[in-house]
Amino acid sequence: RTVPSAHDVPTTVERLEAALTERGMTIFNVIDHAAGAASVDQSLRPTVLVVFGNPRVGTRLMNCEQRVGIDLPMKALIYEDEDGLTYLAYNPGFWIAERHGLGACFGGVQNVNNALAAFANAATAGP
Repeated sequence: RTVPSAHDVPTTVERLEAALTERGMTIFNVIDHAAGAASVDQSLRPTVLVVFGNPRVGTRLMNCEQRVGIDLPMKALIYEDEDGLTYLAYNPGFWIAERHGLGACFGGVQNVNNALAAFANAATAGP
């Protein structure tokens, strides 16, 4: 899912981190892909990956199907497109559940989807 942001990349990242922290999520890493590109003398528009999750939920998912760990922790990509607009993109919980055949094993997929949508909205909504 890709959500337009009313803010620039740094502000969207800050707002996402605040929303995640407020909800007790663990932020595992923040990767600045543009800085990585600059370190090898290349350019890239602002592009930041925020890696986050809840080990309690992630462990439950991996106990259903261990291969789901390839998609965990969750990630959100905040980037600026060629027109200077900022977006936040993430893989919905339903996509992950379908990809790994979680089926009835994990009944909280809707809760994961709702949480991801709430985090995206908190990060991207206007003032």
